[in-house]
Amino acid sequence: MVKLGSSDLEVFPLNLGGNVFGWTADEVTSHDVLDAFVAAGGNFVDTADGYSAWAPGHEGGESERVIGSWLAKRGRRDDVVIATKVSQHPARRGLGHDNVLAAAEDSLRRLGTDHIDLYYAHFDDPDTPLEETLAAFDELVRAGKVRHVAGSNYTAERFAQALAIQDREGLARWVALQPHYNLVERQGYEDGGLRALAEREGLAVLPYFALAKGFLTGKYRGAGGTGDSPRAGQAAAYLDERGFRVLAALDEVAAAHDVPVTAVSIAWLAAQPTVTAPLASARTVEQLGPLLQGARLELRPEDLDALAAASAA
Repeated sequence: MVKLGSSDLEVFPLNLGGNVFGWTADEVTSHDVLDAFVAAGGNFVDTADGYSAWAPGHEGGESERVIGSWLAKRGRRDDVVIATKVSQHPARRGLGHDNVLAAAEDSLRRLGTDHIDLYYAHFDDPDTPLEETLAAFDELVRAGKVRHVAGSNYTAERFAQALAIQDREGLARWVALQPHYNLVERQGYEDGGLRALAEREGLAVLPYFALAKGFLTGKYRGAGGTGDSPRAGQAAAYLDERGFRVLAALDEVAAAHDVPVTAVSIAWLAAQPTVTAPLASARTVEQLGPLLQGARLELRPEDLDALAAASAA
Protein backbone atom coordinates (compact mmCIF):
# COMPACT_ATOMS: atom_id res chain seq x y z
CA MET A 1 0.00 0.00 0.00
CA VAL A 2 1.05 3.59 -0.60
CA LYS A 3 0.02 6.79 1.17
CA LEU A 4 -2.29 9.03 -0.82
CA GLY A 5 -0.65 12.44 -0.65
CA SER A 6 -1.18 14.24 2.64
CA SER A 7 -4.32 12.25 3.44
CA ASP A 8 -4.68 9.38 5.89
CA LEU A 9 -5.68 7.01 3.08
CA GLU A 10 -3.53 3.97 2.27
CA VAL A 11 -4.17 2.66 -1.23
CA PHE A 12 -3.09 -0.13 -3.54
CA PRO A 13 -0.74 1.19 -6.25
CA LEU A 14 -3.38 0.61 -8.94
CA ASN A 15 -6.60 2.63 -9.03
CA LEU A 16 -9.32 0.46 -10.58
CA GLY A 17 -11.42 2.50 -12.98
CA GLY A 18 -15.17 2.04 -12.72
CA ASN A 19 -16.11 3.77 -15.97
CA VAL A 20 -16.88 0.41 -17.60
CA PHE A 21 -19.15 -0.84 -14.80
CA GLY A 22 -22.74 -0.85 -15.97
CA TRP A 23 -21.59 0.03 -19.49
CA THR A 24 -19.33 -2.46 -21.29
CA ALA A 25 -19.27 -4.70 -18.20
CA ASP A 26 -22.67 -5.76 -16.89
CA GLU A 27 -23.42 -5.95 -13.18
CA VAL A 28 -22.43 -9.60 -12.73
CA THR A 29 -19.15 -9.20 -14.62
CA SER A 30 -18.39 -5.94 -12.80
CA HIS A 31 -18.87 -7.68 -9.46
CA ASP A 32 -16.52 -10.44 -10.60
CA VAL A 33 -13.85 -7.87 -11.51
CA LEU A 34 -14.25 -6.11 -8.17
CA ASP A 35 -14.07 -9.42 -6.29
CA ALA A 36 -10.89 -10.40 -8.14
CA PHE A 37 -9.33 -6.99 -7.52
CA VAL A 38 -9.93 -7.15 -3.78
CA ALA A 39 -8.81 -10.79 -3.61
CA ALA A 40 -5.51 -9.73 -5.19
CA GLY A 41 -4.96 -7.05 -2.56
CA GLY A 42 -6.60 -4.10 -4.35
CA ASN A 43 -8.62 -1.58 -2.38
CA PHE A 44 -8.90 1.59 -4.52
CA VAL A 45 -11.90 2.05 -6.85
CA ASP A 46 -12.61 5.13 -8.96
CA THR A 47 -15.91 6.24 -10.46
CA ALA A 48 -17.92 9.39 -11.23
CA ASP A 49 -21.53 10.47 -11.09
CA GLY A 50 -21.62 10.90 -14.88
CA TYR A 51 -20.53 7.34 -15.75
CA SER A 52 -22.00 6.20 -18.18
CA ALA A 53 -24.33 8.94 -19.42
CA TRP A 54 -22.67 8.84 -22.85
CA ALA A 55 -24.10 5.40 -23.64
CA PRO A 56 -27.47 5.17 -25.42
CA GLY A 57 -30.25 4.62 -22.93
CA HIS A 58 -28.10 5.57 -19.93
CA GLU A 59 -28.71 8.54 -17.65
CA GLY A 60 -25.53 8.64 -15.58
CA GLY A 61 -24.89 7.04 -12.20
CA GLU A 62 -24.81 3.49 -13.62
CA SER A 63 -21.26 2.85 -12.40
CA GLU A 64 -21.97 4.12 -8.89
CA ARG A 65 -25.06 1.90 -8.67
CA VAL A 66 -23.08 -1.19 -9.69
CA ILE A 67 -20.38 -0.44 -7.13
CA GLY A 68 -23.07 0.20 -4.55
CA SER A 69 -24.76 -3.13 -5.23
CA TRP A 70 -21.38 -4.86 -4.92
CA LEU A 71 -20.67 -3.15 -1.59
CA ALA A 72 -24.08 -4.19 -0.31
CA LYS A 73 -23.66 -7.83 -1.34
CA ARG A 74 -20.07 -8.23 -0.22
CA GLY A 75 -20.17 -6.08 2.90
CA ARG A 76 -16.74 -4.69 2.04
CA ARG A 77 -17.18 -0.96 2.60
CA ASP A 78 -14.44 -0.63 5.22
CA ASP A 79 -12.01 -2.61 3.06
CA VAL A 80 -12.11 -0.28 0.06
CA VAL A 81 -11.34 3.34 -0.76
CA ILE A 82 -14.07 4.76 -3.01
CA ALA A 83 -13.42 7.83 -5.14
CA THR A 84 -16.12 9.55 -7.14
CA LYS A 85 -16.57 12.88 -8.90
CA VAL A 86 -19.04 15.70 -9.46
CA SER A 87 -19.93 18.06 -12.34
CA GLN A 88 -20.76 15.79 -15.29
CA HIS A 89 -24.03 14.05 -14.42
CA PRO A 90 -26.63 15.37 -16.90
CA ALA A 91 -28.91 16.39 -14.04
CA ARG A 92 -26.11 17.81 -11.86
CA ARG A 93 -23.78 19.68 -14.19
CA GLY A 94 -21.31 22.23 -12.90
CA LEU A 95 -19.77 23.06 -9.55
CA GLY A 96 -22.20 25.51 -8.02
CA HIS A 97 -22.53 25.25 -4.23
CA ASP A 98 -26.01 23.74 -4.10
CA ASN A 99 -25.35 21.45 -7.04
CA VAL A 100 -22.24 19.99 -5.39
CA LEU A 101 -24.13 19.27 -2.17
CA ALA A 102 -27.06 17.71 -4.03
CA ALA A 103 -24.80 15.66 -6.31
CA ALA A 104 -22.92 14.29 -3.30
CA GLU A 105 -26.20 13.13 -1.77
CA ASP A 106 -27.11 11.44 -5.06
CA SER A 107 -23.73 9.67 -5.18
CA LEU A 108 -24.00 8.54 -1.57
CA ARG A 109 -27.43 7.09 -2.28
CA ARG A 110 -26.30 5.26 -5.42
CA LEU A 111 -23.20 3.92 -3.68
CA GLY A 112 -25.25 2.89 -0.65
CA THR A 113 -22.78 4.41 1.78
CA ASP A 114 -22.63 7.23 4.31
CA HIS A 115 -19.29 8.62 3.14
CA ILE A 116 -17.11 9.10 0.08
CA ASP A 117 -13.40 8.61 0.68
CA LEU A 118 -12.14 10.87 -2.11
CA TYR A 119 -14.43 13.38 -3.84
CA TYR A 120 -13.25 15.14 -7.00
CA ALA A 121 -14.28 18.21 -8.89
CA HIS A 122 -14.39 16.30 -12.18
CA PHE A 123 -13.88 19.24 -14.57
CA ASP A 124 -13.22 22.89 -13.91
CA ASP A 125 -16.33 25.07 -14.03
CA PRO A 126 -15.25 28.54 -15.16
CA ASP A 127 -18.77 29.88 -14.64
CA THR A 128 -18.62 29.26 -10.88
CA PRO A 129 -16.18 31.06 -8.57
CA LEU A 130 -13.65 28.70 -7.08
CA GLU A 131 -14.52 30.03 -3.62
CA GLU A 132 -18.11 28.83 -4.02
CA THR A 133 -17.11 25.35 -5.15
CA LEU A 134 -14.46 24.90 -2.49
CA ALA A 135 -16.80 26.06 0.29
CA ALA A 136 -19.26 23.34 -0.74
CA PHE A 137 -16.53 20.70 -0.67
CA ASP A 138 -15.49 21.90 2.77
CA GLU A 139 -19.07 21.59 4.04
CA LEU A 140 -19.16 17.97 2.92
CA VAL A 141 -15.93 17.21 4.74
CA ARG A 142 -17.10 18.94 7.93
CA ALA A 143 -20.36 16.98 7.77
CA GLY A 144 -18.44 13.69 7.55
CA LYS A 145 -19.93 12.84 4.17
CA VAL A 146 -16.56 13.16 2.41
CA ARG A 147 -13.18 12.27 3.88
CA HIS A 148 -10.89 14.02 1.39
CA VAL A 149 -11.30 16.24 -1.66
CA ALA A 150 -9.43 16.54 -4.94
CA GLY A 151 -9.43 18.01 -8.45
CA SER A 152 -9.43 16.45 -11.91
CA ASN A 153 -8.81 18.02 -15.33
CA TYR A 154 -7.63 21.37 -13.98
CA THR A 155 -4.79 23.44 -15.37
CA ALA A 156 -1.82 23.95 -13.06
CA GLU A 157 -2.76 27.62 -12.69
CA ARG A 158 -6.36 26.94 -11.67
CA PHE A 159 -5.37 24.11 -9.35
CA ALA A 160 -2.82 26.37 -7.63
CA GLN A 161 -5.48 29.07 -7.27
CA ALA A 162 -7.77 26.54 -5.59
CA LEU A 163 -5.09 25.49 -3.12
CA ALA A 164 -4.33 29.13 -2.29
CA ILE A 165 -8.01 29.81 -1.58
CA GLN A 166 -8.29 26.71 0.59
CA ASP A 167 -5.22 27.69 2.58
CA ARG A 168 -6.34 31.30 2.98
CA GLU A 169 -9.90 30.44 4.01
CA GLY A 170 -9.08 27.39 6.11
CA LEU A 171 -11.05 25.08 3.82
CA ALA A 172 -10.49 21.36 3.28
CA ARG A 173 -7.49 21.10 0.96
CA TRP A 174 -7.32 19.12 -2.25
CA VAL A 175 -5.00 16.16 -1.64
CA ALA A 176 -4.94 14.61 -5.12
CA LEU A 177 -4.82 15.42 -8.79
CA GLN A 178 -6.21 13.28 -11.60
CA PRO A 179 -4.65 14.28 -14.95
CA HIS A 180 -4.53 12.74 -18.42
CA TYR A 181 -1.07 11.17 -18.44
CA ASN A 182 0.56 8.06 -19.88
CA LEU A 183 3.55 6.93 -21.94
CA VAL A 184 2.26 8.55 -25.15
CA GLU A 185 0.56 11.55 -23.50
CA ARG A 186 3.38 13.15 -21.55
CA GLN A 187 3.71 16.79 -22.53
CA GLY A 188 0.57 18.20 -20.95
CA TYR A 189 1.39 16.82 -17.51
CA GLU A 190 5.17 16.95 -17.50
CA ASP A 191 5.59 20.34 -19.18
CA GLY A 192 2.32 22.07 -18.35
CA GLY A 193 3.14 22.77 -14.72
CA LEU A 194 1.08 20.01 -13.13
CA ARG A 195 4.01 17.78 -12.21
CA ALA A 196 5.89 20.70 -10.67
CA LEU A 197 2.74 21.64 -8.74
CA ALA A 198 2.27 18.09 -7.46
CA GLU A 199 5.88 17.93 -6.30
CA ARG A 200 5.69 21.32 -4.61
CA GLU A 201 2.35 20.74 -2.87
CA GLY A 202 2.70 17.06 -1.98
CA LEU A 203 -0.27 15.98 -4.08
CA ALA A 204 -1.10 12.39 -4.92
CA VAL A 205 -1.28 11.95 -8.69
CA LEU A 206 -3.69 9.38 -10.11
CA PRO A 207 -3.43 9.53 -13.92
CA TYR A 208 -6.38 8.43 -16.02
CA PHE A 209 -6.19 6.84 -19.48
CA ALA A 210 -3.10 5.07 -18.15
CA LEU A 211 -3.22 2.76 -21.18
CA ALA A 212 -3.98 5.49 -23.75
CA LYS A 213 -7.50 4.19 -24.48
CA GLY A 214 -6.08 0.69 -24.97
CA PHE A 215 -3.16 1.56 -27.24
CA LEU A 216 -0.59 0.77 -24.55
CA THR A 217 -1.90 -2.78 -24.17
CA GLY A 218 -0.14 -3.50 -27.47
CA LYS A 219 -3.20 -5.07 -29.07
CA TYR A 220 -3.85 -2.25 -31.54
CA ARG A 221 -1.18 -2.45 -34.22
CA GLY A 222 -2.92 -1.63 -37.49
CA ALA A 223 -5.69 -2.79 -39.78
CA GLY A 224 -7.56 -5.77 -38.42
CA GLY A 225 -6.05 -5.45 -34.97
CA THR A 226 -8.63 -3.35 -33.25
CA GLY A 227 -10.66 -6.14 -31.65
CA ASP A 228 -14.11 -5.48 -30.18
CA SER A 229 -13.22 -2.62 -27.86
CA PRO A 230 -15.41 0.49 -28.11
CA ARG A 231 -12.20 2.52 -27.88
CA ALA A 232 -10.44 0.80 -30.76
CA GLY A 233 -10.75 3.77 -33.08
CA GLN A 234 -9.38 6.15 -30.47
CA ALA A 235 -6.45 3.83 -29.72
CA ALA A 236 -5.64 3.56 -33.42
CA ALA A 237 -5.01 7.32 -33.49
CA TYR A 238 -1.64 6.64 -31.84
CA LEU A 239 -0.49 4.43 -34.72
CA ASP A 240 2.12 6.78 -36.16
CA GLU A 241 5.91 6.62 -36.30
CA ARG A 242 6.24 7.51 -32.63
CA GLY A 243 3.53 5.05 -31.65
CA PHE A 244 5.24 2.16 -33.40
CA ARG A 245 8.50 3.17 -31.76
CA VAL A 246 6.83 3.01 -28.35
CA LEU A 247 5.30 -0.39 -29.12
CA ALA A 248 8.71 -1.76 -30.14
CA ALA A 249 10.26 -0.55 -26.88
CA LEU A 250 7.36 -1.98 -24.87
CA ASP A 251 7.73 -5.34 -26.62
CA GLU A 252 11.43 -5.46 -25.76
CA VAL A 253 10.94 -4.61 -22.09
CA ALA A 254 7.98 -6.97 -21.77
CA ALA A 255 10.03 -9.83 -23.22
CA ALA A 256 12.88 -9.11 -20.82
CA HIS A 257 10.54 -9.39 -17.83
CA ASP A 258 8.27 -12.08 -19.30
CA VAL A 259 5.16 -9.99 -18.71
CA PRO A 260 2.46 -8.54 -20.99
CA VAL A 261 2.93 -5.15 -22.63
CA THR A 262 0.06 -3.85 -20.49
CA ALA A 263 2.02 -4.57 -17.32
CA VAL A 264 5.03 -2.63 -18.58
CA SER A 265 2.87 0.37 -19.51
CA ILE A 266 1.37 0.47 -16.03
CA ALA A 267 4.75 -0.02 -14.36
CA TRP A 268 6.32 2.83 -16.37
CA LEU A 269 3.59 5.20 -15.24
CA ALA A 270 3.76 4.06 -11.63
CA ALA A 271 7.51 4.73 -11.63
CA GLN A 272 7.16 8.38 -12.69
CA PRO A 273 7.80 11.14 -10.15
CA THR A 274 4.65 12.16 -8.22
CA VAL A 275 2.50 9.26 -9.49
CA THR A 276 0.75 7.41 -6.66
CA ALA A 277 -1.45 4.94 -8.54
CA PRO A 278 -2.23 4.73 -12.27
CA LEU A 279 -5.92 4.48 -13.08
CA ALA A 280 -7.04 1.73 -15.45
CA SER A 281 -10.22 -0.24 -15.99
CA ALA A 282 -10.94 -3.89 -16.78
CA ARG A 283 -14.05 -5.12 -18.57
CA THR A 284 -13.30 -8.71 -17.54
CA VAL A 285 -11.37 -10.58 -14.89
CA GLU A 286 -8.93 -11.64 -17.61
CA GLN A 287 -8.11 -8.01 -18.39
CA LEU A 288 -7.43 -7.35 -14.72
CA GLY A 289 -4.47 -9.73 -14.48
CA PRO A 290 -1.94 -7.67 -16.49
CA LEU A 291 -2.95 -4.51 -14.62
CA LEU A 292 -2.15 -6.19 -11.31
CA GLN A 293 1.16 -7.43 -12.71
CA GLY A 294 2.01 -3.87 -13.69
CA ALA A 295 1.25 -2.56 -10.22
CA ARG A 296 3.83 -4.98 -8.80
CA LEU A 297 6.45 -4.80 -11.56
CA GLU A 298 9.63 -2.84 -10.84
CA LEU A 299 11.32 -1.76 -14.04
CA ARG A 300 15.09 -1.35 -14.29
CA PRO A 301 16.58 2.12 -14.88
CA GLU A 302 17.55 1.05 -18.39
CA ASP A 303 13.95 0.00 -19.07
CA LEU A 304 12.63 3.37 -17.98
CA ASP A 305 15.23 5.16 -20.06
CA ALA A 306 14.42 3.14 -23.18
CA LEU A 307 10.70 3.78 -22.85
CA ALA A 308 11.21 7.50 -22.18
CA ALA A 309 13.44 7.80 -25.23
CA ALA A 310 10.99 5.94 -27.47
CA SER A 311 8.08 8.12 -26.35
CA ALA A 312 9.88 11.46 -26.56
CA ALA A 313 7.97 13.92 -28.71
